Amino acid sequence: MNLYYTGVDGNARKFVEEMESSGTAEAIRAEEGNLRYDYFFSAEDPETVLLIDSWANQEAIDAHHATPMMQTIAALREKYDLHMSAERYYRAEEDVPATDKTFIRK
Repeated sequence: MNLYYTGVDGNARKFVEEMESSGTAEAIRAEEGNLRYDYFFSAEDPETVLLIDSWANQEAIDAHHATPMMQTIAALREKYDLHMSAERYYRAEEDVPATDKTFIRK
């Protein structure tokens, strides 16, 4: 999943800082089935943070959503008055079309 957190006055960045300093992000990374949990800052929009949140399967996502950490995350989103949008992507491992492979440098 690509999750975009948007706020004002640097609140999205403060949210990330608290997720990291509190150990919440690290605890999520340690959950069974978590493949990636990384934040990125936009060069074009300083009020938006991108979270790339990747899981082994839907069961791992569902288990994550059932943890008490989701309440912590929700409380922090409220604290920093963040709004969200989401995009779901699937990893193209072997299914990369030949026309796209030309543009991928390994």
